[in-house]
Order: sequence, then C-alpha cells, then structure tokens
Amino acid sequence: MATETAAATGGQASPIALEEAGICVDSHGGAIGLPQLCPDWMGNQIFWLAVTLVIIFFVLSRIALPRIAAVLAERQGTITNDIAAAEDLKVKASEAEAAYDKALADARSDAQAIVAQTKADIKADLDAAMAKADAEIAAKTAEGEKAIAEIRAGALDAVKEVAKDTAREIVAAMGGQADAKTVNAAVTSQMKG
Repeated sequence: MATETAAATGGQASPIALEEAGICVDSHGGAIGLPQLCPDWMGNQIFWLAVTLVIIFFVLSRIALPRIAAVLAERQGTITNDIAAAEDLKVKASEAEAAYDKALADARSDAQAIVAQTKADIKADLDAAMAKADAEIAAKTAEGEKAIAEIRAGALDAVKEVAKDTAREIVAAMGGQADAKTVNAAVTSQMKG
C-alpha cells in the first residue's frame, strides 16, 4: 500500500500523504512495515482488545462454562451412579456365589446321603436275596439228601433182593435146596455186619 501511494505521488510520498492514506509513518517520514506495531494506533488496538476480551469473558462465563460445568456434573453423577451400581452388583455376586457354594455343599451332602442309603438298601436286598438263596439251597439240599437216602434205601433193598436171588441160585446150582426164610436170614446177617 505504501508503494502504491508512493507511486501515486511520483515515487516520493510525503509523510502527510502517507498518514492521510492510513499508513503509519515513522519520525523520518518513512512508512512502517507492520501497522499493528504503530504507536499511534496502539491505544485503539488496546481498547478493542479489552472490548473483545470482555465479550469473550461474558460469552464464556454465561453460556459456555455453565454448559461445560453441567456436562461435567452429569458425567460425574453418571460415574458415581455406575460405581455404586457396580458395588451393588459386586455385593450381589458375592451373595450369589455364597449361595451357590452352600447349595453345592448341600447337594454334595445330599448325594452322599443318597449314595449311603442306596448302598444300605442294596446291601439289605442282597442279604435278603442271599438268605432266600441259602434257604432254597438248603431246601434243595435236604430234598437231594432225602432223594439220596431213598435211593440208598431203595438200592439197599434192591441189593438185598439181588443177593437173595443170587444166593438162591447159587444154592440151587450147587445142588442144594434153600427155603426163602433161610436165604433171607443169611443175607440179612451178612448185610448187617
């Protein structure tokens, strides 16, 4: 801009023309490169800086900061509620675990009692079955011994009859005569002893 003004004035710009063009001029009449550093405008810049800062302060304090504070308070409340809920769930989980352990111990003791009762029932049934089987075996043994005794008795009678018949035949073959009484007496005496 300073170069445009200098070109408009024929290459040399007067300090008054530069000031009228809005360009800050130093003490030698030359233009300053950065207008925001011009001491003549410093007061104006400080005023608008203060006004801007006050406006920003009021906007932040009345609008933005209350919203941020509300969000932070809401988040803190949510975090506090979540922590309290987590503690409650932790207590409930501990109670549930204790109840589970107790139920498991009760179930184990009940299972052991059922196993013991079942073993006792099976043993009682087995003892009853063994007693019944022993009684049946004893009855069959008695029947068998009775049958054997009958067979022995029958065999003894059969042997007596065979012995009597054989003795009669032997006596007859030798040319003698034996009556039935004599043969019976001889066979009986020999069988006894």
